[in-house]
Amino acid sequence: MINIRTRLTYQFILSVSVILIFFSVGVYYFSRLYLDKRFYKRLQDRAVTTTTLLFDMQAPDTTVVRVIDVQKNEILLDEAISIYNANSRKIIFSTKTSDSKFHRSFIPYLDPKQQVVFRRSGEHQFLAIHLRHRGQNNWVMVSGVDTNGNEGLKDLRKILIVMALSGILLLAIAGWLFADGALSPMARIVAQVNAIFPGNIKNRVKHPNQKDEIGVLVSTFNRMLDRVEQAFLTQKMFIANVSHELKNPLTKIYTQIEIALMKRRDPEEYEGNLDSLKSDTKTLIQLTNTLLQLAQTVVSSESLKFIPIRMDEMLWEVRSQVQKWNEKYTVKLHFEDFPEDENTLIIEGNEASVKVALMNVVENACKFATDQTAVVQFLTVPGKIQIRVFNKGPKIPLEDLPYIFQPFYRSKATADARKGHGVGLAIVSHIMEVHKGGIKAESDDVGTTFLLEFPLKIKEPEKKDEKMKS
Repeated sequence: MINIRTRLTYQFILSVSVILIFFSVGVYYFSRLYLDKRFYKRLQDRAVTTTTLLFDMQAPDTTVVRVIDVQKNEILLDEAISIYNANSRKIIFSTKTSDSKFHRSFIPYLDPKQQVVFRRSGEHQFLAIHLRHRGQNNWVMVSGVDTNGNEGLKDLRKILIVMALSGILLLAIAGWLFADGALSPMARIVAQVNAIFPGNIKNRVKHPNQKDEIGVLVSTFNRMLDRVEQAFLTQKMFIANVSHELKNPLTKIYTQIEIALMKRRDPEEYEGNLDSLKSDTKTLIQLTNTLLQLAQTVVSSESLKFIPIRMDEMLWEVRSQVQKWNEKYTVKLHFEDFPEDENTLIIEGNEASVKVALMNVVENACKFATDQTAVVQFLTVPGKIQIRVFNKGPKIPLEDLPYIFQPFYRSKATADARKGHGVGLAIVSHIMEVHKGGIKAESDDVGTTFLLEFPLKIKEPEKKDEKMKS
């Protein structure tokens, strides 16, 4: 594959060479036009002199020939002058009898409607002037070869070819240097990128001009590095927290089993050990399930099957299941301004994922509420469904709010109050992102409110069949 530098050089050479060749051809063409015009003017002067001598001054033919010879300050190769009488269709005068046959070949091109006729035959240039004298139609014909002009055009052609080839060579060198200078910032950027490793991922690519195209590319790349750095930090935090969360229950389980096996004990003591093992195992199972849910929503989000979901019915199912799993929890549903149009209650989503998101938020609200009660408010706004989940409980500090949706992050205000792993809200956040919705939290001294927004799935009205059944 051709690299960018070579491709730019080729493009530069091609574009400028086309312009240079076009310019050279233009110079040659217009120079030739100028020389032709100048030579035709000389032929016309010869014709006018001949006309004056023969018709105005009525000089003898021999005198005309001598005068014309004297006027030949500039030698015209193969110069010949003839006068053709259109009435008798004969050549009545010729400076060279041998050339009269050459002039006869131009007679078919003589148009009485034109005053002057120009023709070219090979290197010979021909001019004829129409003259009326005493009722006779005469054509004064002059021909010759512009030796000086042709030699000048040959020299000009050689000069233009040499200059064009030299210019293309210089263009190749200049194009290569131009491409090298244009791509040198890219080479420096590549060197900087290659120097960035996970150990120094905080480093960023530098470019002096942030407003040019390369500067925009560098800014975009730096933003990507910001996301990569955040992903690395999240991964490190995830691994550290998972290791810690898994290590504690596993260590406790192993220690209790080891103590139980050290000596024989009473059945009551064994029952106590089994209850403790059951509690630690339950904690481990809950953590494993939440990690599996998080992994499933992240990995298989693109393959989730979306179907129409009626959200009011979904909330009733969530309420029933939360209260069934924990009899101490209370979920209060409020449907304010319930819409008459059922289409405004339907979203497009994955039923299992939406249920997991609502379950996690409602359970979380009940768990941290002082009265173990979650108040769920259902609202419909143009194009959206809003679900507000409120609970009375400890205030989440303002500085913690931006991080509560990160995996394993737990606010200090709630970490000491209830047990948990800090994964549930991360799962909810990703599910809302997959469903093109959003979630945000507000917290004050009274309590905390989570606002979930789902975009509506508006059904198109069914078209009625206008055909009449027979």
